[in-house]
Amino acid sequence: MIPPIANNFVAGKSPPAALERAARNRNNSIGTILNLLGEHHDDPEDAADDTEAYCSLLDDITISDIDALISVKPSQIGLEVSADRFEANLRRIVDKAAEDNVFVWVDMEGSGTTDVTLDAYESLAREYDGGVGLCLQANLKRTSDDLDRLSDVPGKVRLVKGAYDEPESIAYTDKSRVDEAYRSLIEDAFEHREGGIAVGSHDPAMIEYARQLHEEYGTPYEIQMLMGVREDAQRELAASGVDVYQYVPYGSRWMMYFYRRVRERKENALFALRAVADS
Repeated sequence: MIPPIANNFVAGKSPPAALERAARNRNNSIGTILNLLGEHHDDPEDAADDTEAYCSLLDDITISDIDALISVKPSQIGLEVSADRFEANLRRIVDKAAEDNVFVWVDMEGSGTTDVTLDAYESLAREYDGGVGLCLQANLKRTSDDLDRLSDVPGKVRLVKGAYDEPESIAYTDKSRVDEAYRSLIEDAFEHREGGIAVGSHDPAMIEYARQLHEEYGTPYEIQMLMGVREDAQRELAASGVDVYQYVPYGSRWMMYFYRRVRERKENALFALRAVADS
């Protein structure tokens, strides 16, 4: 059983718990992106197991008639085994998702995985005419070129600031410089992409900037936020007519994810301490 405090950030251990959360989000006009927790599998059997778990989740989504998407980490489905294993497992998931009419997001991890992830995404996005989306990280200096590369690739791009510690030689490490790069990428995407943009951010300034760019260019967009973070703002945005999606993780590997959420944001840590004190 997941402790009550962790349930603020993780839906539960099982697909039914995740789908229950998705149903609650739907009642608030918020979409859901489901993510089975797990990463860095260097055993091909572990990667195969999580690939099959995602395929089973797709069946559950279809049966439940809940409008949910899925998001997959490359290292979870075989990237640390081999590029070929990752691409084969990703194709297995995307094939099944296409049958079930479910959109698939591909998360981006550390900089050493970027090229392989881009190659696999571009191939599948062209083949499935936009049924796949990709995350790009603003803190990497290369991302402007990567966004240009994807300018004629169908499908959505999720822009985030980036959460991985990268060397200064390839990444912006100053917060203000990352924010500057993020704003530039968002503007570039709104101006040049027609397939849709996801702004993955809890930053009110960036969310407002996206709204302004949408009014200027008319480009479809959505805001993506994490479960357990600024949920009042998520509901307010959805009520105002903005497309909002909540990233909802679930699964037995919840401890490390919960620890990461608490550690990365001061308000999350204070929230956790208050919850423990009141329990």
